[in-house]
Amino acid sequence: MSKLGINGFGRIGRLVLRRLLEVDSSLEVVAINDLTSPKVLAYLLKHDSNYGPFPWSVDFTEDALIVNGKTITVYAEKEAQHIPWQAAGAEVIVECTGFYTSAEKSQAHLQAGARKVLISAPAGEMKTIVYNVNDDTLTPDDTIISVASCTTNCLAPMAKVLQDAFGITVGTMTTIHAYTGTQSLVDGPRGKDLRASRAAAENVIPHTTGAAKAIGLVIPA
Repeated sequence: MSKLGINGFGRIGRLVLRRLLEVDSSLEVVAINDLTSPKVLAYLLKHDSNYGPFPWSVDFTEDALIVNGKTITVYAEKEAQHIPWQAAGAEVIVECTGFYTSAEKSQAHLQAGARKVLISAPAGEMKTIVYNVNDDTLTPDDTIISVASCTTNCLAPMAKVLQDAFGITVGTMTTIHAYTGTQSLVDGPRGKDLRASRAAAENVIPHTTGAAKAIGLVIPA
């Protein structure tokens, strides 16, 4: 059984744990690193506004979550190289903070004793995998990979079908994206982007996306 560590127990980190339990995976989460207290992490895991109540038991201690009867150690290290992954037995790290989004930055997890890192976000010019599109390119020698963005994971399967059936010479794409935690819920100053200062739930706010560029990493020309 491979043992996982999750760095960043936010929207994606919590769903990683939830999905592993749903599919009765052979992967076991043994450690979580997040600056939030275990009490708050347990509450957010148990009560999910989008996915509903967590269907397994959740409890907490000062330094751990107890999920479905199993204890998961919780660390609160600001710097990834200081997370004691090795002490927890975590071999594969799912990087979900949004900060260590490059091979160079994610090396910090390897320095902390991990063997492999999966970045849950776009990570520049590095090996990028979308499941059922190019996961057949993975090798045992891969130590740090990206699984791209949510938009790329939506676009890549469609692009693969078109590429395989007809070939793609050039393409363009647009996406309508749900608002995220980086946007304002009420009107207010938001840096230099005037449109981004508007209330997210009541406005259509233009924004850029790197999804089209990332497709080239998943489905090379």
